[in-house]
Amino acid sequence: MSGLRILVPVKRVIDYAVKPRVNKAQTAVETNGVKHSMNPFDELSIEEAVRMRERKLPVEDILAFSAGPAKAQDILRTAMAMGADRGIHVVVEPGKDPQGGEKGDLEPLGVAKLLQKVVQEEKRNMVILGKQSIDDDAMQTGQMLAGLLNWPQACSASKVEVDGENVTVTREVDGGVETLRAKLPIIITTDLRLNEPRYASLPNIMKAKKKPLIKKTMEDYGVDSARRLRTVKVQEPPPRQGGGKVEDVDGMIAKLKELGAL
Repeated sequence: MSGLRILVPVKRVIDYAVKPRVNKAQTAVETNGVKHSMNPFDELSIEEAVRMRERKLPVEDILAFSAGPAKAQDILRTAMAMGADRGIHVVVEPGKDPQGGEKGDLEPLGVAKLLQKVVQEEKRNMVILGKQSIDDDAMQTGQMLAGLLNWPQACSASKVEVDGENVTVTREVDGGVETLRAKLPIIITTDLRLNEPRYASLPNIMKAKKKPLIKKTMEDYGVDSARRLRTVKVQEPPPRQGGGKVEDVDGMIAKLKELGAL
């Protein structure tokens, strides 16, 4: 069996415990002065890669990768504190583009093209990434990357087993589970039931500061990051209306008819 050379993309997002607010221009969610952290699904990906090494699988290298502003290096250091061997940071600073969008907010296709270049340059044979990021919930990057590389994909994994060149992935579907089997190289996207990520200990956080972290730019990879979509408007959801009580089933039917639901 050839050694596993794993790529784990990670993204800096607004912390899951923070309630997002729409900015005054209603063009995006306010990010200034808001706590950020690693995308929770990406934490699962790092954890799974590290557990593969702990299960004595022949893991040669775990490479964490992120594209984003300068502060994105913080989550790369977290990934290395969790067990990644090194990191690559493609610096993409936010800024207004001619159509009013955010240059720093890469679209899934742009990210997939960037990851394709990284996979080829770093000679990866496995990519483990979160099935989605909690900021845009696009759930597209893994599938697009598999298409660009012409690799098999196993999405929303709840269990991953590696035996030689064969990878078996279990995923939850409506009404049960589905088991997929493919050969390396492979793209795997992670779901919440896959594992429980570890906390980075203080000694490992200190060790992570000495691990190699390379900074690059989009130009280094020759990838076009131009946006193809434009956000027209972002609005808060309307306040939820209070419910009402009915005396019996007939009253409920009458109320539903009144509301036009029947």
